[in-house]
Amino acid sequence: MEKFLLKPNVVIEPLFDRWYAWPHLISPATSAMNIVGRHLKIMNSYLQSPKMHEAAVKNPKMLGGPFMDFPTERTADIALLKAKTLEKQNKSIRFAEAIQELDSMLKTNVNGGSLEPLYEKVPEILKGYVELVYDLNNNASFRFFEPLLYKSEFYNKSAQSIALWSTSNDERPFCLSTPRLDEPDVLHLDIPFDHRGIDQLSKMKREPGSIDEIAQVLGIKDQDRALFDSFFTTEPCQPYERYKGSKARMRYFGHACIMIETQDVCIITDPVISYYGYESSVAHFSDIDIPDVIDYVLITHNHQDHILFETLLPLRHKIKNIVVPRTSGGALQDPNLKLMFQNAGFNNVIEIDEMEEIKMKNVKITGLPFTGEHSDLNIKSKACFHVAVDQFTFLFVADSRILEAKIYEHIHAIIGDIDVIFLGMECDGAPLSWLYGPLLTEKLSRENDQSRRLSGCDCERGTHLINIFNPKEAYVYAMGQEPWLEFISSIKYTATSHPIVQSDMLVEYCKSKNIVAERLFGEKELFYTYDELQLKESLQDF
Repeated sequence: MEKFLLKPNVVIEPLFDRWYAWPHLISPATSAMNIVGRHLKIMNSYLQSPKMHEAAVKNPKMLGGPFMDFPTERTADIALLKAKTLEKQNKSIRFAEAIQELDSMLKTNVNGGSLEPLYEKVPEILKGYVELVYDLNNNASFRFFEPLLYKSEFYNKSAQSIALWSTSNDERPFCLSTPRLDEPDVLHLDIPFDHRGIDQLSKMKREPGSIDEIAQVLGIKDQDRALFDSFFTTEPCQPYERYKGSKARMRYFGHACIMIETQDVCIITDPVISYYGYESSVAHFSDIDIPDVIDYVLITHNHQDHILFETLLPLRHKIKNIVVPRTSGGALQDPNLKLMFQNAGFNNVIEIDEMEEIKMKNVKITGLPFTGEHSDLNIKSKACFHVAVDQFTFLFVADSRILEAKIYEHIHAIIGDIDVIFLGMECDGAPLSWLYGPLLTEKLSRENDQSRRLSGCDCERGTHLINIFNPKEAYVYAMGQEPWLEFISSIKYTATSHPIVQSDMLVEYCKSKNIVAERLFGEKELFYTYDELQLKESLQDF
């Protein structure tokens, strides 16, 4: 029997109701709010004025806005998608409406007295899924029993699906505003994210297998076999050669994705990985440059450019441990990441708290406080990471804005200096409503919306980290500049853009202190050699 490989440029794209599946579409509560506050709003807007949407997506200033990237000829398709959403997600729509009702009830019925009598006023659809609570200043709110929601009718796995298609470039419509409609070259599979056929299909990028067998596992229909078969090839793939040197090899895959590999361990942060098998204007690593076993995947926070299921699902069969920030508060804005990953088919999820350690052989991973970049919302599912592998130490700060430098002074007193630091400097950031708007039960003033932004470090805040941790190397990452990130981040910079200017300033500051520094872009391979740096230090001391 002839065996085939999955072509390297085949996309395994996770969808929710035909919308790009990002984390807030997994958790039942946040998905309900996004169906009502994002999907239906955008579809209604498009149906009212498709020409306005068609014009808006051509305007660079509107990049990342709530505009569908479809010509007016697709109006009937959007109308059909809306009708299917209203029918299929009826319970979730009523759930979202009940959240609004509950929030309003608490604001009008609470006077600081016992909340117990108000349980009978909780909307029927929410009863048994929420607890009413006060903070210490007698402000009433509620929390979800999120594990119960995943076991309820509100976790609608039938909304999950996979789109298979071959990519020839990095261009795509913005993921939060444009759904995936039927196209002749796209094969839609009505399977949930925890379907093990996804793992079997993904393995075929490295291990040849039978097309007939995988077609049967995935339930491919006879009329779709020709398209499905076109995703495979007999051309052999380049085998991966595990790093066997004595150094720590760092590979930058784009955005916040860093792979650290030694003789004994492989660690990847925030996996966002592009494809190969086609010409690209930017040199980049892809999944061919990842080993067959990933010891740890570290997730810093719950944003769509740091948790990319399009990357994570195909890597699932390789991942031994996935480490996520701990949260269990049941707050609408802060869904539990462990629950989310487990329900998406990941059975090896480890939660980590602030200053908590994970130790295994020669590896120690420590969760550190992550401040800012979440628009002042009370969100706990975020962590910076200190990673020690043998004698090498790394600090991944991601998009933390360093609102109070003394936090990291306290941390330095515990963990000491580090060798290499990676920090994000997208210091403008979108306003709160851009990402969290569908979760808000009251309209925010434009002034407050603009002031509460999803912004990371600027130069001043970045220098705090440099001066506190005294790194030997410093790298700016997570800027969203790579072309394959544009459909997620909606970012396009010029040389005069504020984040570019600020990161240039930080790089120059580091170089003035004899620290190796660079703003990463595309791909980069770096080697950290402990002995060589010790020699440099001894020569400087001499």
